[in-house]
Amino acid sequence: MAPGKMKGASHINMAMVEDRGSDGSCKQEQKKKPCGSTVSFHSLQYKVQVKSAPFCTCKTSSRQILHELNGVMKPGLNAILGPTGSGKSSFLDILAARKDPAGLSGEVLIDGAPQPPNFKCISGYVVQDDVVMGTLTVKENLRFSAALRLPTSVPQSEKETRINLLIKELGLTKVADTTVGSPLSRGISGGERKRTSIGMEMIIDPSVLFLDEPTSGLDSSTASSVLLLLKRMAGQGKTIIMSIHQPRYSIYRLFDSLTLLVSGKMVYHGPAPNALDYFANIGYLCEPHNNPADFLLDVLNGDSTATAMIKLQGSEELDFEEMSRSKQSIEEHLLEEYRNSSYFTDTQSELERIVQGKSCPSRALSHSVDYNSPFLHQLQWVMKRTFQNLALNPQTSVAQLAINMVLAFIVGVIYFSVQNDMSGIQNRMGALFFITTNECFLSVSSAELLIVERKTFVHEYISGYYRVSVYFLSKVSAELITRLTISVVISCIVYFMIGFKSTVEAFFIFTLTIILVGCTASALALAIAAGQRTVAVSSLLLTLIFIFMMIFSGLLVNLPSLGFLSWLQYFSIPRYGLAALEINEFVGLKFCDEDLIKTMATTWMNSTASQTGLMCTGEQYLDHQGGFIAQK
Repeated sequence: MAPGKMKGASHINMAMVEDRGSDGSCKQEQKKKPCGSTVSFHSLQYKVQVKSAPFCTCKTSSRQILHELNGVMKPGLNAILGPTGSGKSSFLDILAARKDPAGLSGEVLIDGAPQPPNFKCISGYVVQDDVVMGTLTVKENLRFSAALRLPTSVPQSEKETRINLLIKELGLTKVADTTVGSPLSRGISGGERKRTSIGMEMIIDPSVLFLDEPTSGLDSSTASSVLLLLKRMAGQGKTIIMSIHQPRYSIYRLFDSLTLLVSGKMVYHGPAPNALDYFANIGYLCEPHNNPADFLLDVLNGDSTATAMIKLQGSEELDFEEMSRSKQSIEEHLLEEYRNSSYFTDTQSELERIVQGKSCPSRALSHSVDYNSPFLHQLQWVMKRTFQNLALNPQTSVAQLAINMVLAFIVGVIYFSVQNDMSGIQNRMGALFFITTNECFLSVSSAELLIVERKTFVHEYISGYYRVSVYFLSKVSAELITRLTISVVISCIVYFMIGFKSTVEAFFIFTLTIILVGCTASALALAIAAGQRTVAVSSLLLTLIFIFMMIFSGLLVNLPSLGFLSWLQYFSIPRYGLAALEINEFVGLKFCDEDLIKTMATTWMNSTASQTGLMCTGEQYLDHQGGFIAQK
């Protein structure tokens, strides 16, 4: 989504109201009543490119998802119904201007004008999977939406008034101060969560509200309560367009308009109450006590269930190939009947009238897309929510800090009070290696949190909440604070328990190195997670990468002896951290008596420590490990 300029929803709604007339939308004298927009679509076709093989880039084939769709959706409750794979979600995304234009032909008009470039921002879109922040309360989620989607010129008191009114209208008064809930903590119910998602979109008072299967994952009673809410909103003049799969009768009877899709083709588009009569006239009679939605889906699926039952009752052998051919012929029959019907003719006539008035320049919203709040305002609110989510998420805050404190204490006990002898060399190296490696593997949790929030970020960015840079800076700031806190705690525990070099300078260099290793590893984890959609894959990739880095860190293999593979050490994050900690700790240490050091001084000047077999100083050990002193 390209940035540009966007005005407040109230200004846009008023401009739309002034231009509507006799095409089913509101008239100019009805400005006091909320008014939806008329959405018309003309010759919509959509293709996607499909690769012939998962890793093949040369051969691709196109797949037709939508075929020549035409229709009008006016203020009211407009439902898109069809079997799985019929193209409902793709059709809804195209109407909401949220689909990649590649492979798309045709056009969508809003009140007879082309879709404004900021249509994604001024319309509401409720995704199938709720994307509300689970660690925040219902009111806090609505307040976040109001702060970023309403213009900064709107006073905070007016925003709070709108939030409280919306909570009352949505029936969320009792749970307004209750956290939404996450997989680790119990919160509000599924229906209340769905209504919260709707409320976050309704905060801008959009003229068109899109919903992708709003009843998905809800029980029948909760689904009915959500649809009753949408029906009440539609009765107030809103244009609500939603895709839905197999609704119960109490939900089906709420629809004002019904669009039926099968294999991406439209076989009915008209008033929902007239659908059963239409199908009865073309030879498909709904049995008494049968759910109309189930009956329509059976017809769209080729009436396979009814055909199978008839054959079973008649003791006839089922031929699934014949049933497949029958389904295809039924689709062709339904398409032909619809194109010969009065509904199709009336729709085409209305579309022609809309196209004739398309050239009216006053209807087009020609301004470009931008955000309703400035950069610093967005950064303030997104950063506030990020830190609040981090603090209230025990998996990424309390638990992580507690586990690292326990690990630091265990390491301190194992290497407690190292001595300045030959065994102290091994103990120091083991402790430093474990600390740097542990800092790298701790960053895996950063990738997990980013992937979990991926859907929320994508939805909010497309809807115009904030810029990508705002989200990036917020995540980086949160990671810096987290790594800083954990690294300082680990340093304070292990440094004094193990008994590293007792100078203030050495301690601060040790702590700074641990912080830098943690931040670098977290940056790599975030980069990997940005390109992944599942936690398992990102965790596996990060584990493999860090194991590879751990091998070339400088302890498990002597780096100078690697030969032509020595260049791999420069891609190892713990290698840099371990080298810095080794220099910080070993320079100036003595592991032999003064007399032995003087005796070996002449020998050490003429040979390396590896040749003499003795290492009496830290400098000798570092030189043996990889020439760090020379590099320093």
